[in-house]
Amino acid sequence: MKKLILTFLVNSLLIALVVIIHYEFLYRITILMPRLTIRKRFRIVVGVLGALTAHAVEVWVFAFAYYLMHHSEGWGQLTGNFDGSLLACVYYSLTSFTTLGFGDIEPFGDIRFLTGFESLTGLVLITWTASFLFLEMQQYWSSER
Repeated sequence: MKKLILTFLVNSLLIALVVIIHYEFLYRITILMPRLTIRKRFRIVVGVLGALTAHAVEVWVFAFAYYLMHHSEGWGQLTGNFDGSLLACVYYSLTSFTTLGFGDIEPFGDIRFLTGFESLTGLVLITWTASFLFLEMQQYWSSER
């Protein structure tokens, strides 16, 4: 029971952290875009680059968690085409976050729960980004060339 609570808390904290990171990125982009002295329609490029940067940071947060869990006792492990490096964790995190899931790396043990929650979180955050960029495009995308 203790392990279940710990797993739930760690996963919940990681999800909360990446949601806060995402919120802050989108909020700062919203503040920055009207201040830019570039053509209005190019402001959306800044939004896209900012959103992609947010997603990259979030993938790295999960990757560090995988790395620490894989190298700690009691969390399980990642196996398959996996060498235990931080970059391998980033790759695994990216395929989980985007729900691409090639299947060349497989989680065993409690680390599996983080994989599932990362996929769910990635889906929600990617959707949030799409909605955000749609609204920004409506505001800045005009007939101006």
